[in-house]
Amino acid sequence: MTRDATTAGALSAKRDTVFTAAMLLPGALATVVLILFALSLVLFLSLRNNAGPLLGEGFTIENFVSIAIDPLYWTVIIRSLSIAGLVTAATVVTAYPVAYYLAFHAGSRRGLILFLVTLPFWTSYLLRVFAWKIVLAYNGVLNSALIVTGLQNEPAIALLNTPAAVVITLAHAYAPFAILPIYVSLQTIPTSLLEAASDLGARPFTSFRRIVLPNSMPGVLAAALVVFVPTVGDYVTPALVGGPSSTMIGSLIQSQFGKANDWPFGSALAVVVMLVILAVILLARHADRAFGSRT
Repeated sequence: MTRDATTAGALSAKRDTVFTAAMLLPGALATVVLILFALSLVLFLSLRNNAGPLLGEGFTIENFVSIAIDPLYWTVIIRSLSIAGLVTAATVVTAYPVAYYLAFHAGSRRGLILFLVTLPFWTSYLLRVFAWKIVLAYNGVLNSALIVTGLQNEPAIALLNTPAAVVITLAHAYAPFAILPIYVSLQTIPTSLLEAASDLGARPFTSFRRIVLPNSMPGVLAAALVVFVPTVGDYVTPALVGGPSSTMIGSLIQSQFGKANDWPFGSALAVVVMLVILAVILLARHADRAFGSRT
């Protein structure tokens, strides 16, 4: 009986291993083919000359040297990081109260609010950007509302074609991506901790500062990364609602692959941006370890 039980256990473990491998295989193949292969190709192109065939010829670091010595690219990279940082801060700050309400106070309305949070995904991203273009235009909805209410006699707020328009539009577009991770993180906090704090005489703000906020930091950091990473390389929104002062690194990369037809240099720019983002992710991991869950 013992031998039969051991054999049955070994067969069960083998079946579990095969099942796990079968479940992981599609994702692993997609990761290798769609991500690692693409990244390898970008790195390969960044080390080529823009001459001869499509993939260039000869290996060189000239593209990276050009980026390093030209202040234009670093100015645009710093501007991209600044705009992405403002978007991330605005998105997380506005998303946290919504996620907090969903986690602790929504009750039976939670499903409806989650539906409303994800509702923007039902429309085209370009449509949402054009909507903000109409709102922020000099003669748009915002200035018209101020005139109708008597707060202004003529259009006075010129936000379109400015970095502020880019920040507002991107913060609205990525709000659901920030709300959901924070909400999930808040839901993992045991209500017994809050009840215990209340029983010990802690005021609501003290409970929030000492229990809720520290334990929700992993979700906050996840939301910040989910927002920051794509906004650094965004080029559609700056092109539609931003002006020359809002040009971001994604626009330069797109122009290298498009009008300039210089794929090696565009790939080098992309590699530099990825390295910058990697540095931000490492800082975020350090912050997560320093300010993560304290339970």
